[in-house]
Amino acid sequence: MSYIFNSIAKKFGEKFREQHAFVDGKKNIFVPSAERILRDNKSASDSLYVGNPNVVLDKYTVFGNGVTAKVNLLERSCSYRKFDLVKMPCEHAMAALRAKYGDGEDYGNSIYDYSSPIYKAESYLLAYSEAINVVPPEAEWTVP
Repeated sequence: MSYIFNSIAKKFGEKFREQHAFVDGKKNIFVPSAERILRDNKSASDSLYVGNPNVVLDKYTVFGNGVTAKVNLLERSCSYRKFDLVKMPCEHAMAALRAKYGDGEDYGNSIYDYSSPIYKAESYLLAYSEAINVVPPEAEWTVP
């Protein structure tokens, strides 16, 4: 029975090392899958229009593709709830961030500032840093 557990632990260990090496090999701020989502949302936001911004309160109305969304950057929320649930700027929030910061470096940096730190590569690497202990052979067990 311990052979099965050790085999599973070995496979998990291999996968953990593989994921650690993959993420560590990239020089992104966020893990690759999160970077891809941000890139897609940023691209989708290019076709959206931000109207009636209330800059003082960080509240924006975003129009496009037959959709009207209310974005509150201060509360990190969007009426379509994707920003709220995923904790990463959706396309509506990206459009609001672009309206707030312009197209420069501040806009690019703000995308990460408005995202949850759980997507950071360093957080991900910490999750894969612990070793999985194997079960000792049955002969070595100490049973009271």
